[in-house]
Amino acid sequence: MVYRPIRYEQMMKAAEGLDVRARRMFDGMAIYSGTKMFAYLVGEDIGLKLSPGDQDVAMTMDGAEPLVADPSAGPMKDYVRMPREILDNFENFCGWVERSAAYASGHVTH
Repeated sequence: MVYRPIRYEQMMKAAEGLDVRARRMFDGMAIYSGTKMFAYLVGEDIGLKLSPGDQDVAMTMDGAEPLVADPSAGPMKDYVRMPREILDNFENFCGWVERSAAYASGHVTH
């Protein structure tokens, strides 16, 4: 399964101002802050690497679940498939992207 270009555009717009780059990885697109991967795009989904506390919060939202990028493998450790309510609210999505990038690079914001 390949990522949707609209999700790539959404991610890169949300990550403006952050030091990010993208790289094809397996059947999706990995998004990095510096050298640390913090997001993975596959199909319609965007998975964000989240701190344990942020994972707990995210997993209470309807539609959130551990990100499974490859059905033959288990879920990606620390990655949450963000629910539609987050993806459809750009301002809210930007906040989650910032938290994810900060966590992945070791700069926890809260």
